Amino acid sequence: MTFAFCLGTVPFEMDTHQKLELLSDASRFDLSCACGSKNDDHRKRGPDGMWVYPASVPRGGRSIMLKTLMSNACVNDCKYCPFRQGKDTRRCTMGPDELAKVLYDYARQDGIFGLFLSSGVIRNPDHTMERMTAAAHLLRRKYQYRGFLHLKVIPGASDEAIAKAISLASAVSVNVETPHRRAFAKLSQKKDFDRDIVGTIRKISELTATGSKHARVDQSTQFLVGAADETDSQIVKATFGLYKRLGLSRVYYSAYQRGFGDPSLPGENSMALQREKDLFGDCRNASSCDIFLREHRLYQADFLMRKYGFSGDEIPFETNGNLSLTRDPKEAWATMHPELFPVDINRAGKFELLRIPGLGPVSVNRILSLRKNGDRIHRLTDLGKAGKRLKKISAYIKFGY
Repeated sequence: MTFAFCLGTVPFEMDTHQKLELLSDASRFDLSCACGSKNDDHRKRGPDGMWVYPASVPRGGRSIMLKTLMSNACVNDCKYCPFRQGKDTRRCTMGPDELAKVLYDYARQDGIFGLFLSSGVIRNPDHTMERMTAAAHLLRRKYQYRGFLHLKVIPGASDEAIAKAISLASAVSVNVETPHRRAFAKLSQKKDFDRDIVGTIRKISELTATGSKHARVDQSTQFLVGAADETDSQIVKATFGLYKRLGLSRVYYSAYQRGFGDPSLPGENSMALQREKDLFGDCRNASSCDIFLREHRLYQADFLMRKYGFSGDEIPFETNGNLSLTRDPKEAWATMHPELFPVDINRAGKFELLRIPGLGPVSVNRILSLRKNGDRIHRLTDLGKAGKRLKKISAYIKFGY
C-alpha cells in the first residue's frame, strides 16, 4: 500500500487496483492510436471497468489495448488537458515495479492483447521517460511480455530517452496536436512546437526509418481538432507531410472535448465556440455534435491519402478551409471533376476505380479479380446488395462491353 496525493487535501491511501482505475480513466483524454471512423474503433470499458482500446496494427491485424497513464501529475500547462499543472484534481503516480506487475497481470487476461503506456510529465521529460522505460523494461525482461506495447514519448525528451523507448516498444507516438506553431502557442507556453514536438517526431522517424535497426517500430500521432482555431485544410496538409516526409504509420484525430480544459478554450461564451457554431452549427441542438462529424471527415480524408492514392492537394475544402459536412471528401472531389466520369467499370484500372465514390479497396479488388477471370460486370448488383452505396456508385460508372 502506497500513498497517492489529492491536490489541496491531505494524502489518502490507494491500493494498486484503485490507482490503475484512476489512471486508466485519466488516459481516456489522450486518444492517440485509439479511435477511428467506425463504431468499433472507439474505446470501451472492459468487464472490470477499465478502458480498453482497439488499435489497427499497420502491418496487419488488430490489438485490443489496456491503456493507462503512469501518472496524472504534470508540470505542463496544456490548456486542453484536465490534468495540467494548477488544476484541482486527484493526482496519482505508480512506480515502475508496481506498474509493470499490474500491467502484466492484465495482459494475461483473455481479450487483452496489447498495452498502451502514457504519462503526465513528472519533473521533466527525461525523468518521466526514465520511469516509463523502466516499467517497459521490466515487462519485457522480468515478465517476458512479448505482446504489443505502445509507449508515449514525452515531448522534449532527449535522443537517448527516445532511443530507449523505441528499443522496447512495438509502437511509439508523440502528439503533434496542431498543424503549425501559431496554433500550438494558443495551447501551451511551456512546450516549443518546433523543438519539443516536430523535433521529437523527426528523431523517431530517423531511428525507425526503413533499413534501420528499429524499422519494425511504428510511429503515430494525433491532432486535437477544434481547440486552436485551426482549419481542416491546415490539418490535412500537415498530415500528408507526416506520411510522405516523415513516414508515420498513422495519424489520429480527436475532437476537442469542451469542459475538460481551460475555460479560455472553446467554451459556452467564447469566441472560439461562436466560430465553431458559425462553421459547423450549434452542437447542443445536433443529434451528434458537428465537431465529431468534422473529426469523422478528417478520418475519411486521411483514408483517401493512405489507401486511395490521393495527395493532400487533391482533398477538396469549402471556402472556410474545412471539409464539407454534407458529403464525404471523395464524393466532393468527384463532383469537382465531372470530366472524369462516368468510369467504364469493365476497363478502368485500379487507380481510376478507387476514385469512384462508393467503391473501396475490397470492392475494387473484387472487380479486378472478376475481370482477371474473364467475367464482366453487367449490373450494379454484381457489386453487392442494392442500397445507398450502390445508388451512389451508379452516378459515376458505366458498363462498357
